[in-house]
Amino acid sequence: MRSQNRYQIDTLSVVYFLSLVVLGWINIYAADYDLDRTASFFDLNQSATKQLIWIGASFLLIAVIFILDYRFYDSFGYVIWGVSIFFLLAVLFFGKEVAGSTSWFEIGFIKIQPSEFAKIATAIGLAKYLSSQNVGGSDMRKLGISALLFLIPMGLIIMQGDLGSAMVFCSLILVLFREGLSGKLLFFSLYAGILFLLTLLIDQWILLFMVFALFLICLGLFIKNGKALIFILVFAILSCGLIKSVDFVLNQVLKEHQRLRVISLINPNADPLGIGWNVMQSKIAIGSGGFMGKGFLKGTQTKFDFVPAQTTDFIFCTIGEEQGWLGTTLIMTLFGAFFLRLLTIAERQKSRFIRIYGYSVVSIIFFHFAINIAMTIGLFPVIGIPLPFFSYGGSSLWTFTMLLFILLRLDSQRMEQLEH
Repeated sequence: MRSQNRYQIDTLSVVYFLSLVVLGWINIYAADYDLDRTASFFDLNQSATKQLIWIGASFLLIAVIFILDYRFYDSFGYVIWGVSIFFLLAVLFFGKEVAGSTSWFEIGFIKIQPSEFAKIATAIGLAKYLSSQNVGGSDMRKLGISALLFLIPMGLIIMQGDLGSAMVFCSLILVLFREGLSGKLLFFSLYAGILFLLTLLIDQWILLFMVFALFLICLGLFIKNGKALIFILVFAILSCGLIKSVDFVLNQVLKEHQRLRVISLINPNADPLGIGWNVMQSKIAIGSGGFMGKGFLKGTQTKFDFVPAQTTDFIFCTIGEEQGWLGTTLIMTLFGAFFLRLLTIAERQKSRFIRIYGYSVVSIIFFHFAINIAMTIGLFPVIGIPLPFFSYGGSSLWTFTMLLFILLRLDSQRMEQLEH
């Protein structure tokens, strides 16, 4: 009895997982459904059929995760991270180009995206380093090394041309804040983001004048404080540099389709039949669902393929159109309860490694959830971020499944960890 009580899987998290996967499959089936199609349900040309295969394979992955000793992930954290970096490098030379990014290995009819599994490896590697170091908010060397653990894979993924997947790694900054990084950096990050957005909306010279005026006001307030004056001067110079760098980023760093997506976010009517088509049709589909929705398999925007990628990046449109505001609210509530449960699991850990890994899992999955929905309703540029457990695709489903169940595997033996 003692052994049985010691190893406990968090049942509520498993229930949330199963609920999200089942609801995701139902909506993939609805998005892909064609009344005139006479093909067999087991036709591999149907996304819903292939998704069932990926779901079945995910249960095999769960079995492997629970067969492995829970200490494996801590002991081999750096090795796991290193292997993921190797595959991210390999795909640059041997990968297949899909939708403008060279980020896929193709083995027969199976396509594998290393950048998805790099999220798991980076979460483990970051947890390994932070748990083995006494990293504080003022220890810039150790914080820099921590940042490199996710900036390196992020850089390699950008080289592949997959900006969306690369941006996911930015979510791991939240883990550093949980482990003691100063909140001042968060403030400056938010300030930089707001300033970048304002640069897209307001003429640069007007914005530069506003920064200069703010600098003069602060200069008058802190005229007798030498350190404050130096800080204000540096801050003003960096602000002006950021404002002037926006044109360079838009025209030299981003690819043409990525630049157009940013422009379409600022001005949705700039190219309604081109780059703005997806978001415009997405908002029409969600809005047409009203309060209760049109009903299961009755979404006209979905059935007539007005929204491209409706089984993947824009799966949320199917929910909005067929289930309405009520359905989308229930789905978002389910996700919210799921995130709260994961935070509870992370916080109850006595092992620092598991707690850090738990926060990494929450950060990565929440980033996907928030950005995907923001994309579909026009609040964020379209960057190809799947909705966890809902969007069609084996690599993304397996990644989210492994992220979750590695955490549940570690959590299941927390009583044994206490004894050690």
